[in-house]
Amino acid sequence: MNTAHNSTIVALATPPGVGALGVIRLSGPKSITITDDLFIGANLEKAKSHTIHFGNVVDKDGKTVDEVLVFLFKAPHSYTGEDVVEISCHGSQYILQKVIELCLDKGANMAQPGEFTLRAFLNGKMDLSQAEAVSDLIVSQSAAAHKMAIDQMRGGYSNKIQELRKQLIHFAGMLELELDFAEEDVEFADRTELIKLVKSTRKTVHQLIESFKLGNAIKTVS
Repeated sequence: MNTAHNSTIVALATPPGVGALGVIRLSGPKSITITDDLFIGANLEKAKSHTIHFGNVVDKDGKTVDEVLVFLFKAPHSYTGEDVVEISCHGSQYILQKVIELCLDKGANMAQPGEFTLRAFLNGKMDLSQAEAVSDLIVSQSAAAHKMAIDQMRGGYSNKIQELRKQLIHFAGMLELELDFAEEDVEFADRTELIKLVKSTRKTVHQLIESFKLGNAIKTVS
C-alpha cells in the first residue's frame, strides 16, 4: 500500500449538535494504539479487523468519560486504506470534545475538511470521480441526486473510461508495431475494429458530457 501520510488524524464523523450518538473517527498508523491507550475493554492491537468492541473510554486519571462501542478496520481493508477506528459515543458535546482532546493528547492531529476522503484517494481506494461522489452523496437532497452519487461512487462512468482507455492503448500499440514493420507491409491493427472503437469512444465522451450537464442540473435543483 502506498501510504500517503504518516500522521494519524481524528475528527467528529457525525454532524455537530445534540443527538443520541456521536461518532469519532481516527485514521492513520497510530489509530489503534491511540484508541487502545484510552479504551478499557478488548485489546484492539490483537483484535481482528471489522469487529466491534464494547468498553469505556477513560481519561489520564483513569476516570470513565463514556461507555462506547469501538469499530475496528485494519489496513488496507478500510475506507482510507489505513488503520481506521470509529468510536461511537453518547451524543453529549462535552463527551465528544473530551474524547477528541484525549486522542489529540495521545498524538493524533485534527483532520482537515475532506482529509479522510483525500487519504482514500491517495491510497488508491477510489478515483477522483468517486471522491467527488462522496461529497455529492452527503449533500444529496433528492432521490435523483442520491442515485447519481451512488452510481458514481460505485465506479459509474470511470469504469467506462477505463475500459475505453485499455482498448485505445491496445490499438495504439498495434499501430506502433506496424510502424516498426512498415517495410514488411504487415497489418496488426484491424482497421474496421479501430473505426468502431473511435466511433464508440466519441459516443461515450458525448454521453459523459451530457450526463455532466444533467448531473449539474440535478444538483442545482436539489
